Amino acid sequence: MKLVLDNAVEFKKAIDAISVLIDEAEFTISEEGLKLKATDPSQISMIDFKLPKTAFSEYELEKETKIGLDLDYLSQIMSRSKQGEKLILELNEKESRLKVQLKGSSTRNFFIQLLDISSTELPSPKLESDAVVKANAGLIKDGLKDALLVSTHVTLGVTSKNFFIKANSSKGESINEITKEDENLKELNAKKECYAMFPLNYLQDMLKSADSNTLIELQMKSNAPIKIIYSIGNAELEYFLAPRIESS
Repeated sequence: MKLVLDNAVEFKKAIDAISVLIDEAEFTISEEGLKLKATDPSQISMIDFKLPKTAFSEYELEKETKIGLDLDYLSQIMSRSKQGEKLILELNEKESRLKVQLKGSSTRNFFIQLLDISSTELPSPKLESDAVVKANAGLIKDGLKDALLVSTHVTLGVTSKNFFIKANSSKGESINEITKEDENLKELNAKKECYAMFPLNYLQDMLKSADSNTLIELQMKSNAPIKIIYSIGNAELEYFLAPRIESS
């Protein structure tokens, strides 16, 4: 197996987006491309990552392959990548390790020992959303920062007129209402009003790798998991996060 990506820094951002929630996981390399699906240790969130075959300038693969990796270590290696460098991934099955090569004006090689991660195929949650919001990441991140002043949990909601980010605690309350007039809110489509509460740190981690102008899609339903979708270059990321159900 040999995979070549012309933009190593872009791959670094994609790995950061995964490793912020998942410590170790198994990638599947197939004729379709590179993919990973895993839940975080607490099992309240899940990530579905895909990097299609077309994203690679070289793609040599004899058979579908699965490789278990320490994502924190891979993220550390990728943090050494520089603009203009290529990334070359080569699997050594005999030694059970992955060669990570960063190639620019110089060539740097790293080797990662593979982990034995026997995981069953996770099904994607089947969610029927009542509302879809598409907004620039910067808009959502700002709302989450406001909420963090008040609480460790945040309520996201949609009405026919606005998208809101709200938090309250014994300290007080924060309400950020975003209407369709805001140029950073690209789409607001609600079949009916809905809202749900989520752990704030998870939402911030999920959006950490997104640039301010990255388009984020939120699929929502009252007191149901939220689905968050965005892209980093050619990589497609889907996150699912379970809500906090308030006891009455």
